[in-house]
Amino acid sequence: MGFGTGGSPDHRAMEGQIEDELLALVTQLTNEINWYMRERGLTRADLATRMGVSPGRVSQILSGGENLTLRTLAALSTALDARFGIELSALKGGDTFTSD
Repeated sequence: MGFGTGGSPDHRAMEGQIEDELLALVTQLTNEINWYMRERGLTRADLATRMGVSPGRVSQILSGGENLTLRTLAALSTALDARFGIELSALKGGDTFTSD
C-alpha cells in the first residue's frame, strides 16, 4: 500500500511510518466493529444483509486487508445504527506509529 518506492532514507522512513499508521488504523477500526457487533449479537451475515452485500464482502472488509473508503465506513455505520468518532491528537513522547 506504499505511496512510492525509492527516494531518500528520510522518505523511506516516512513511508514506513505511514504504513505502520495505516495498519494501526485498520486494526483499530476492525477491532471496534467486531466488538460492537459482538456486544449486540450481530453476525457477519447479519451485517451483510443490512449492508446489502455478500457475506464474503463483509469478510473482506473486516479482514483488514484493504484500504476502506469513507463510503464503505458510512455504509458500515449506517448498517450498524452507529457513528464512527474521529480524533486527531499530537503524538506524545514515546508514542510511535504502530498498533497498540
